[in-house]
Amino acid sequence: MRMLMKSRNLVLLFILFLVPTASFAQVAVSIRVGPPALPVYAQPPCPGDGYLWTPGYWAYGASDYYWVPGVWVMPPRAGLLWTPGYWGFAGGLYGWHAGYWGPHVGFYGGINYGFGYGGVGFWGGRWAGERFEYNTAVVNVNRTVVRNVYEDRTVINNTTVNNNHYSFNGEGGSTARATAGEQAAEHENHFQPTSNQMSHEHDAGQDHSQFASENHGHPGTMAMDSVNGRRYNQQGRIANGISSGQMTAGETKNIEGREANLNHEIHNDRAANGGTLTPQERRQVNGQQNNLSRSIYNDKHNGNTAQYGNNEVGARRDMQQQRIANGVSSGQMSPSEAAKAEGREQNINRHVAADRQAKGGKLTPQEKQNINRRQNGASRQIHEEKHNGKTAPR
Repeated sequence: MRMLMKSRNLVLLFILFLVPTASFAQVAVSIRVGPPALPVYAQPPCPGDGYLWTPGYWAYGASDYYWVPGVWVMPPRAGLLWTPGYWGFAGGLYGWHAGYWGPHVGFYGGINYGFGYGGVGFWGGRWAGERFEYNTAVVNVNRTVVRNVYEDRTVINNTTVNNNHYSFNGEGGSTARATAGEQAAEHENHFQPTSNQMSHEHDAGQDHSQFASENHGHPGTMAMDSVNGRRYNQQGRIANGISSGQMTAGETKNIEGREANLNHEIHNDRAANGGTLTPQERRQVNGQQNNLSRSIYNDKHNGNTAQYGNNEVGARRDMQQQRIANGVSSGQMSPSEAAKAEGREQNINRHVAADRQAKGGKLTPQEKQNINRRQNGASRQIHEEKHNGKTAPR
């Protein structure tokens, strides 16, 4: 009987060790293999007033680490700040300390998550009553969407951008210890992650491209502008592909056309269901986004590149692609607008190739003038699309 009671107590202690308490600062899981290094990624722009940034992190599933993308979320209520979770190494085990909401930012292992979370405290913004103000020196805010901003560049230092990539606290990682202020914050009233945050982590754990064993520390989805906002991430990857030349105008036109069709489908489904998507529709959208994600990856790694040379015509074509990439990345150009712009660039590229082939690889002065006129027209349309007040849907 005594052995049975001892066994039950051990089981109970193990369960308590796995389940975080109401403070949400306890160790939630412990394993013997450490998490991968933190990946470096760009922060999407804040989608609107009141959203707070929660940095990405490595979570642990049944048998593997998986990356939970950084995301803008709404806090449970005004006045609360997010303390990120972190891995701590001690006694040969890596334990996860869950993140939580509270009036002050507590200890998060000295992990440099970037975007205002440099290892101690948070410098990405502050509450002014019921209104949150954003520090544009360290967070990505579109001032035409969010106007409660200020700029404090004094907080910028080498820790603002993650330069050590440590993903855990302890031997071999960050050696930070909690300050007096962080210890005080630990004893304040805490609030658990919101249902959106929990759903966000769960969805990441269902995507095998987020598993460390699949992506080798380089997740396909690094960050999102909002929960279920994967479309921003797709656009960010497309923008990177355009900018680097890994995606040609024709490839981009095809991908953006498919993205535009999917956005139209989502819009119609939401309109038919009072602004929401059914679980079946969400699964269908996720499947289509998975297909798009694979297509983007294939286009960026198929060996086809956009190489325009260093001559006048080549420089002009490269500049147009950079402007389109900037428009896609910032959201100023919707997928349909980007598809049209890339369709025009594709046609220009075809004419350039045909003219060069007919003239032994060279262009006549008249052909150069004709191409320049067409690029002027394309340039005006790019400018109009980037400044028409329409933005890519979230």
